[in-house]
Amino acid sequence: MLELSHVCKTFNAGTINEKKALCDLDLHLEPGDFVTVIGGNGAGKSTMLNAAAGVWPVDSGCITIDGTDVTGLPEYKRAKYIGRVFQDPMMGTVPNMQIVENLALAARRGRPRTLKWGVTRSEKEIYHEKLKTLGLGLEDRMTSKVGLLSGGQRQALTLLMASLQKPKLLLLDEHTAALDPATAAKVLELSDSIVQENGLTAMMITHNMRDAIVHGNRLIMMNAGKIILDIRGEEKKHLTKHELLDKFAEIAGVQEETDQVLLS
Repeated sequence: MLELSHVCKTFNAGTINEKKALCDLDLHLEPGDFVTVIGGNGAGKSTMLNAAAGVWPVDSGCITIDGTDVTGLPEYKRAKYIGRVFQDPMMGTVPNMQIVENLALAARRGRPRTLKWGVTRSEKEIYHEKLKTLGLGLEDRMTSKVGLLSGGQRQALTLLMASLQKPKLLLLDEHTAALDPATAAKVLELSDSIVQENGLTAMMITHNMRDAIVHGNRLIMMNAGKIILDIRGEEKKHLTKHELLDKFAEIAGVQEETDQVLLS
């Protein structure tokens, strides 16, 4: 469903601020994979997601989504393939538009715009049922402006919007980092259910090692723009934080005392 082949990206090349963010990166995701991504600051996690999303062009390499080479496509042309939820709850929605209007925009992602009526009655009924599955009471507030919602409610809504068109690839970029623990747990629970119910292929960046181990069927760790660890299946199910730290220390050649230091 996603293949990154020999992808390289360097920022500020040839200057004193040169930073090699991705170094000959290879990654292959099968349909239905839910991959959690961890690593320290500057490891290349967000750069990898941005490369897949087409935020900027890569220096070299090839990016393929569901058999289609999208390497040269800009971000807006990849919209029909990708759903994304950002770390900032204020991104991904239009705050001065109603909940139902935001859902209608998401439902039309990647499709030609027409002069037909904005939101039909049948669409409202569909959105009402979809919102009910979130368990947040938003189905009774469909005409409320999104800007009035809490951060957790907005992230839950953004998750729903990102999955309405059943994208080829769902990118979750530290989407619970700005939430309190209880709300973050609820959003992660919703993430799991949405991915499973829709059979989506997903990548989730997180700084929480427990979340990285508990969620998804595969875990990758990045360091210096490369994937240094790829754990899946039964090995991932029985993995502990201590074992994960030991693996990182062994492969990366450094010893980190705690996950707080590793993923600060």
